[in-house]
Amino acid sequence: MAVLTQVSQLDDRRQPTTTLEGWRRFVDADPPQIELLHDDGWAALSADERVDYDEARIAHHAELVVVSTSTIQEITNEGRLLTLMNQRENGARRGLIVSGGAATGKTTAIKQLGRFHELRTRRRFPGSDRIPVVYVTAPPKGSPRKLAMEFARFLGLPPISSRTNATDIADAVCQVLIDARCDIVVVDELHNVNLATSAGEDHSDHMKYFTEHLPATFIYAGIDVERSGLFTGVRGKQLAGRCGLVNTEPFPYQEEWKQLVAGMEATLRLHHHEPGSLVASAKYLHQRTGGMIGSLSHLIRASAIRAILSQTEAITEAVMDKVRIDHAAESSARRSSSSR
Repeated sequence: MAVLTQVSQLDDRRQPTTTLEGWRRFVDADPPQIELLHDDGWAALSADERVDYDEARIAHHAELVVVSTSTIQEITNEGRLLTLMNQRENGARRGLIVSGGAATGKTTAIKQLGRFHELRTRRRFPGSDRIPVVYVTAPPKGSPRKLAMEFARFLGLPPISSRTNATDIADAVCQVLIDARCDIVVVDELHNVNLATSAGEDHSDHMKYFTEHLPATFIYAGIDVERSGLFTGVRGKQLAGRCGLVNTEPFPYQEEWKQLVAGMEATLRLHHHEPGSLVASAKYLHQRTGGMIGSLSHLIRASAIRAILSQTEAITEAVMDKVRIDHAAESSARRSSSSR
């Protein structure tokens, strides 16, 4: 049976995308593909074949395809435009800040922007050893040295002495990325930088150092960063003058929400699931998740896997009621329920 190659995906422990190996695997990875067997073929499976088949479908639902949203499209278009404009810029380059609440799709959107650009670059320059995109996260309670080390860790640079200062590490990183023709640097978890502290000011200065020494477009993302003091003071005003801002928000209960639900439902591989039933439950899904795309994805993926494990092979509201999602979404659902 042709599902055996899928099983290993459940045991595949990938490197994080904050390493070059992990990032490249993310860019290269296509969602697991598996076709649903006809009922006769499904019934004819041996016990071992059924285990393999079910695990292949679990792998598929654990990594459900990313559905393109208006937010992803906006961030991808804006990031591509900035990258093209910055290629000929000799002065301060423009960047982009993606800000919003937790589970509103910030990380997914910026990763899709990076993936889109890297795949496009590979098509233009096949066989090259370029590193078109770097993806790092701002370290919590970080320092300039810790930030520089995040870049060095992504690149897999040789071990760095504890006596090496932040500027020397940054210079080494910048030289590698200049040679590798880096176009986009993504800095996620920007809310970890607290400009109200001296450490945060140093951290901010060091990010500015990277932007001035590396001819690339910088994309930042974080939770409600415009409310965290990021744009206040001399440093904040300078950052605000160089970066555009895109806000991610919960999706309202409108047509796009139903389209997102329909897009996810179309990827399901369940034998008894009634097509269109998730779309019919779009209002329920909105109430359960508060319109959060991350919460919606988790709820549908977990429900699909539960349906396979329980052998019910269908997602219903009763099945979804048993799935725990994040506390923020559950709290929003309780508030919504009590207000009715």
